Amino acid sequence: MTGIAALGAGLAAIGAGIGIGKIGGSAMDAIARQPEMQSKIQSSAIILAALVEAVALFAVVVSFLYK
Repeated sequence: MTGIAALGAGLAAIGAGIGIGKIGGSAMDAIARQPEMQSKIQSSAIILAALVEAVALFAVVVSFLYK
């Protein structure tokens, strides 16, 4: 059963990486289009990245509790 927990943790990490990458890319596109909104876009992107990371952490904890 440990392999299943490791697979779940790995999938959670991959999902978080993809999500944070999309957030970062979209934030850079938005800043390139409207440079005057950089601080607002940047703070929103950081908050969203933290939320994605929190969901991934919960998924890792649940996958290890499942074992």
